[in-house]
Amino acid sequence: MPTPTPPVLVLSTCPDQASADAIAQTLVEERLAACVTRLPGARSTYRWQGEIEQADEVQLLIKTRVAVYPALIERLIELHPYELPEVLVVEPRDHYRPYGLWVNEQTPDR
Repeated sequence: MPTPTPPVLVLSTCPDQASADAIAQTLVEERLAACVTRLPGARSTYRWQGEIEQADEVQLLIKTRVAVYPALIERLIELHPYELPEVLVVEPRDHYRPYGLWVNEQTPDR
């Protein structure tokens, strides 16, 4: 097995459960993500095209690793229904090593 790379968390939001489910399923099937947690009930307030907007959304917590996230982001943007999807990569300061190894096993090098 190649040297493990650290896990990262990618955050994104979706407009509805159906798009969140489709994105999650695809990312895990394609082994770009080890796990995608969907949190319904998010309420976002933001400025878009000069107007203050509010939207009910589903927050995605996408677990992957440093070596894979560029490909994950590319695929996420392809799948996403928004013109400008939220894509934030969070690198944890630390992680539970067995979990990090599991993330590596689920997201092999491409």
